[in-house]
Amino acid sequence: MTDRANHISVAMTEDVTSTNGTPRTKVITSSTMVELNKLQPRGSTVSFHSIQYKVKLKTGPLCKRKNTAREILKGPTGSARKDPSGLSGEVLIDGAPQPPNFKCLSGYVVQDDVVMGTLTVRENLRFSAALRLPRSVPQKEKDTRVNDLITELGLTKVADAKVGTQMIRGISGGERKRTNIGMELIIDPSVLFLDEPTTGLDASTANSVLLLLKRMANQGRTIIMSIHQPRYSIYRLFDSLTLLVSGKQVYHGPAQNALDYFADIGYACEAHNNPADFFLDVINGDSTATAMNKIQGEDIDFEELSGSRQTIEERLVEEYRNCSNFRDTQVELERITQGKQYTTKPTSRTITYNSSFFTQLHWVLGRTFRNLALNPQTSVAQLGITIFLALIVGAIFFGVKDNQSGIQNRIGALFFITTNQCFSTLSAAELFITERKLFVHEYISGYYRVSVYFLSKILSDIITLRTIPAIVFSCVVYFMIGFKTTPAAFFIFMFTVTLVAYTATAMTMAISADQSVVAMANIFMTISFVFMMIFSGLLVNLPSIMNWLAWLKYLSIPRYGLTALEINEFVGLKFCEDPAVGTTMCTGEQYLDYLGIEYTTWGLWENHVALAIMTLIFLVIAYLKLRFIKKFT
Repeated sequence: MTDRANHISVAMTEDVTSTNGTPRTKVITSSTMVELNKLQPRGSTVSFHSIQYKVKLKTGPLCKRKNTAREILKGPTGSARKDPSGLSGEVLIDGAPQPPNFKCLSGYVVQDDVVMGTLTVRENLRFSAALRLPRSVPQKEKDTRVNDLITELGLTKVADAKVGTQMIRGISGGERKRTNIGMELIIDPSVLFLDEPTTGLDASTANSVLLLLKRMANQGRTIIMSIHQPRYSIYRLFDSLTLLVSGKQVYHGPAQNALDYFADIGYACEAHNNPADFFLDVINGDSTATAMNKIQGEDIDFEELSGSRQTIEERLVEEYRNCSNFRDTQVELERITQGKQYTTKPTSRTITYNSSFFTQLHWVLGRTFRNLALNPQTSVAQLGITIFLALIVGAIFFGVKDNQSGIQNRIGALFFITTNQCFSTLSAAELFITERKLFVHEYISGYYRVSVYFLSKILSDIITLRTIPAIVFSCVVYFMIGFKTTPAAFFIFMFTVTLVAYTATAMTMAISADQSVVAMANIFMTISFVFMMIFSGLLVNLPSIMNWLAWLKYLSIPRYGLTALEINEFVGLKFCEDPAVGTTMCTGEQYLDYLGIEYTTWGLWENHVALAIMTLIFLVIAYLKLRFIKKFT
């Protein structure tokens, strides 16, 4: 369910009296799974048939990498929301193949809460209702559905409180988990999957969450979950239990019969021992006798212990395959598929939407802007830093003169301005990384299209964090330094600075779109900007560069920005009264000739065109990366 490199995914199968079937993710190679399923009325039956899941691993040195396949799931088990390329088998819903958009029709609560923390509980639920309920449902009915759900989940007192982030104090862990459950219950799914819903909750809160799920199961939903060592009061709520070790099933049947089954095969649970803890001890080879030996200080051969664990695993698998529960399960699975043909290859998956493109854009864009407004560390702080830097630069180059020193000061100021615009966009690296889990979950669940999310993030970032700071920075710096005092020159300056910020932001997005760690994205961006800064035209005379390196200047964002600013500033300036003095840099045009810059009108605007083209190219790359990442499918 969760997608982490050191985790594996295991799942449940179908039993005669109850529904089963969802994946389990654990750090260890054995796991416990449980299911809450209503008895009356009966919900949907989810059955898994001949499911196998393999992952491709890269081994060997970098120059001789080999792809090897590792089998994670064996036999009649299943996996959900994984890369389908390694999945084979069939998952049936009430005996029929699941529809291609089953992920959009079923509810799925991930282990790590994915909900916008800057919004209130009600706002998050309204967002889910607006995008996931059919467009034929009036907004008034959607609001009614949200209010009823808030009451059903016991969230009335905190309905208008912010969920909370690391910077904003919000609701409690249990209320947050119930909000995540509510986001899925908006569409009233017949099947609800949960991945360790008690993670991060104390015992009392976890118990209240499971009681809520039990009530919903009794009201007509099939609820399937994985859970880690629940306490006994929670364990008693389960109708069906599945235990797996190394991807193989060692028990599946009624939860209340599990202790008797293990006692029959030689593993008796001591009095007052939590059954869930006991099951994990058994499947991990930590029997009571072994534990007592450890307490008594007897020497243990760990290699022998590892071998005994393997033996225990094999015995548990063999015992289960010879028991009546296994035979009954096989009979029921055969009954479900009797007279029907199904494929062992995974069916194609599609994402369907209940709202139009513009409806999605309205809600996602509104949420994104609101999130930025309620995150002062990203919006207000950036504007404050921009003003501070503008004042510092303006003070250093204050009142630049029209003399020989004025040439150097102007070039230094323009170089710093373009370079600062590039490095200030490093914050855009977090744009897709911090919300990656939220985006993946909402996209797969059919909230919105990738293009809607991408466009919303681009518009919100460019308007609030790039355009406004660039305009403020230009207004402060331009007049403090004392550049050319003509309206046209000022607006061209401001336009160029803003366009450099756009291009650098687009490049940052293109590099970071498929990254999962902000630090790595920042490293790539810093290296790129350093090389671009070298070829910007100040640190080295570009006409003197060797031909086999000269082409790199065409990839430099600061070069285009600095060249445009130099043309805008230097054309028409005079730095000495009498050319007979002997200086070679008496006019701005002479200095531009020395740099090899074409200072015609087209020479100015071709740099703007180049920046615009680079911006579009980088945005397309960022979108394609976001669209075709495997984990999103």
